[in-house]
Amino acid sequence: MAETIQSRLKRVKDRITEAALACGRDPKTIKLIAVSKTVPADRILAAIGAGVTDLGENYVQEAREKIEALGRETVSWHFIGHLQTNKAKYVVRLFDLIHSVDSLKLAKELDKRARAVGKVQKVLVQVNISGEATKSGIETEQAVALVRQMALLDNLAICGLMTMPPYFNSPEKVRPYFKALKDLGNRVRTEAIANVDMAELSMGMTGDFEAAIQEGATLVRIGTAIFGHRGAATSR
Repeated sequence: MAETIQSRLKRVKDRITEAALACGRDPKTIKLIAVSKTVPADRILAAIGAGVTDLGENYVQEAREKIEALGRETVSWHFIGHLQTNKAKYVVRLFDLIHSVDSLKLAKELDKRARAVGKVQKVLVQVNISGEATKSGIETEQAVALVRQMALLDNLAICGLMTMPPYFNSPEKVRPYFKALKDLGNRVRTEAIANVDMAELSMGMTGDFEAAIQEGATLVRIGTAIFGHRGAATSR
């Protein structure tokens, strides 16, 4: 019998709860972002019906079509992919939280576009915590300076940090990168920069979200464990 989205979602939520309790955290402090890139609207609707409240998308055009079809009354939409400056005018209209701001140029464009529509856009600063050339994100050493500069932009609200660590088969190998992001968040917090709230740490995916929770993640981005592998014929 094929697994359903409902059963997959329940298992993920149970694992989040267990991971939180095991390290003395309240499970309610961790938000599940269901990563729905390339997932058809009908399967996303099934996930919403099963209790998903936050959806993560990587591509602007694909997300726009889904948001138009599914609405935003019962769910929040998160942009979690690499963001080009020329897409800023679209993302501020579509998304509640942008996870992937990694330059002052992009931040200024988002601020400009948010101001034009009378919105204060919530954002996270993406940090290339591993220093990999293939990864997006500001370098760790430059992150505090970027946060200081972004804090001067009136139409952005800096809510925390995000990272994409290297891929390892073992979650324990990823753990140091999660810890490094938490340490960086604490460092920014001690700076007490106006207009900056380090409440959120967006880190952890299907293969390593339990380790991320143990290291302080507040937002976990999980797709495969809910929707199955891309293109898989998972039952609704």
